[in-house]
Amino acid sequence: ESGLTKVWWEQTTYLKAENGLPAVMVKISVKWQKETFNDIEVDESKPPIIFKTQLFSLTGVAPERQKIMVKGGVLKDEDDWQKIKLKEGQKLMMMGTADAVPEAPKEAPVFLEDLPEAEQENFGMNVTGAGLQNLGNTCYMNSTVQCLYSVPELKNAILSYSSSAPTLPSSTSVGSHKFLLAAKNLWQELDRSTAAVPPFQFFSSMCEKFPQFAQQGPGGINAQQDAEECWTQFLQVLKERLTQDGTPNTDSVISKTFGIGMHTRLTTDETDETIEEDLTSLTLKCNITVDVNHLEEGIDLGLKDDREKNSAQLGRSVLFKGSSHITRLPPFLTVQLVRFFYKVDVQQKAKILRKVTFPMVLDLYDRCSDGLKKELEGPREAFKAAEEARVAKSKQFPKGEQSGAAEKGEGGATDQDTEMAEAEPTEHKGKQTGRYTLQAVLTHKGRSADSGHYVSWVKQPDGRWIEFDDDKLIERKEEEIQKLSGGGDWHMAYMLLYKAETA
Repeated sequence: ESGLTKVWWEQTTYLKAENGLPAVMVKISVKWQKETFNDIEVDESKPPIIFKTQLFSLTGVAPERQKIMVKGGVLKDEDDWQKIKLKEGQKLMMMGTADAVPEAPKEAPVFLEDLPEAEQENFGMNVTGAGLQNLGNTCYMNSTVQCLYSVPELKNAILSYSSSAPTLPSSTSVGSHKFLLAAKNLWQELDRSTAAVPPFQFFSSMCEKFPQFAQQGPGGINAQQDAEECWTQFLQVLKERLTQDGTPNTDSVISKTFGIGMHTRLTTDETDETIEEDLTSLTLKCNITVDVNHLEEGIDLGLKDDREKNSAQLGRSVLFKGSSHITRLPPFLTVQLVRFFYKVDVQQKAKILRKVTFPMVLDLYDRCSDGLKKELEGPREAFKAAEEARVAKSKQFPKGEQSGAAEKGEGGATDQDTEMAEAEPTEHKGKQTGRYTLQAVLTHKGRSADSGHYVSWVKQPDGRWIEFDDDKLIERKEEEIQKLSGGGDWHMAYMLLYKAETA
């Protein structure tokens, strides 16, 4: 370290003599891991490599391993400080490890107390990936990623995406392609990492694709954003690129996985006009009013789509009353609780704090069209029969007795078991029932969508619930998930992700 510090002073002396430029000093602070280094003097007449050498002497992170986020992306050795425009007192964030950890012998046992602190906290919880480091108000992005990472169909599609970019007809498509490649890299990192992953490339490409996410607040820190906007924009990019032949069409993996078919009928009291509309949405809305206490009530309110439209008979706009029904159910259902509205007087999105309970199992049968209801009848009966058979078996062989019974005869099966197994219909296997099980919850804590803190709560394949609070992973009980319904200043549900129950 002392030798490199000497090199830094020699480089500084040489460049000063070579360039003959007056020193332009700016004092900033740098956050690295859990440490913050204040009052670091940056000489803007010198290239950024000099600044990186300073940071090396403070942190031990070699310049080539440093990732420093500045306006426009990651700081490069040859960047021009005048274009970056550092401000006095500005706070930068640096990522990078000080030294490579030597590889331990494969036979050596690993003790929990010997692991780094971050890995101790997350030990044994990497069933669906690791945590994500907060790059400065990026909890909205981290929470969105953790929820969507739990969808196997989406994960497979992202990891299968080709870097060859089959069709890139415009700069917009190029940005989408780069964003999706960054998502692929992030999904791969979450797959193989046990420590928190820094989503630098993903965040940088997202800001490039959607400049609104690059907004900064006082001190150059990233501005907080709305998680629902991040969720929606991410799925739209995936819908554009994740197709079978590289062109947007109905074969989109996103449409197949999240697409909700809707049929809307609009009528008006002023004429006999009727308007019929069919569309596909990626999100079901739960509107919140003083009369809404439960998720289903808010969904029903959202399906009443009243709006102003032009009347062909009257030649002016009139109020059309809309009634919508679901015509297609997706494997994964996204429900947004519409908690935020724009307040003109304070010019920000204010929050509706009202408590709205949500079920662990959501049944949408009554909200489906008559045609879809008919399709669901058979699978629902098959699902019901299977559940009754399971309950009957659990009563016949309580826990602790099933394993013993299994050793008797042909796996312990009785004539009654055989009759029930034979009675279960197989023609509806794998088909939709209209029922959904809660898979993930994205919550918000605070009073405004553009402030506060976002967290995700994700159900694991083994039934456990894990809270992903950026880089912190906390195991939760189901009753704790049910307390995310709002009504105070605690975390409250904003986006819900349900998984379809099939026959």
